[in-house]
Amino acid sequence: MDPNLPAPRALTVVQLPDGTYTYADPAHLPAPPPQNILQHIHHAPPDRTVQRLALGSGIGAGTVAAGVYFGPLLVGVLTAIAANLALLAFLAAVMAWGVVTVVRSVGGSEGKAAAKAVSRGRRRR
Repeated sequence: MDPNLPAPRALTVVQLPDGTYTYADPAHLPAPPPQNILQHIHHAPPDRTVQRLALGSGIGAGTVAAGVYFGPLLVGVLTAIAANLALLAFLAAVMAWGVVTVVRSVGGSEGKAAAKAVSRGRRRR
């Protein structure tokens, strides 16, 4: 290479308006138009009412963390207890219905009289 020659420039490939490609010197290209980026971010603020109340009343962060951790656990436990109680109530109703049906069918006149007495006792209350 001849030291008197200028250093080769890096050329850029550009696409002309007619769709063909050519090499161009980046120093002679027009500057690209500035891009205006308008970004809207909409986030609902987190609900921290309990934490604010707790920290405002002077209790520590450990209590707040325990509330955040054990709160959902408590809801889950109460839901499981309620489901168990509902299942037990359903089983008790089915068993009572079964006992009444068996007493009516097997007991004859005495069974029917007993069933009537039970139903009268329920109506009086």
